Amino acid sequence: HVQPVESGGGLAQAGGSLRLSCIASRNIASINAVGWYRQPPGNQRELLAAISRSGTTKYADSMKGRFIISRDSAKNTVYLQMNDLRPEDTAVYYCNEGGTFVSGSYLPNVRGWGQGTQVTVSS
Repeated sequence: HVQPVESGGGLAQAGGSLRLSCIASRNIASINAVGWYRQPPGNQRELLAAISRSGTTKYADSMKGRFIISRDSAKNTVYLQMNDLRPEDTAVYYCNEGGTFVSGSYLPNVRGWGQGTQVTVSS
């Protein structure tokens, strides 16, 4: 089972930025949609943003304005640009490929998870 691969995590200071990358496991043009999630310590995984094959984007309300999802088909990669980072953004960030948009919401593909990348934001 081939998975997407996340990268770009690390340690950042509050107010800083990071850009996460998700390299798709197959030709991104064949993937319906890709989503970014995160799971803070002791909490459930939550959806941050998703992007469809056509470029339609969907954001969690709490992320609008700080996080930006985009994709580069030539590089088979979906990005999550994270700005104005806060200590509460500390989490493991996951990419999910192959999910679907239903009534405007992204439903993940249970077989489409990457291994995650750790983001730690210091105050």
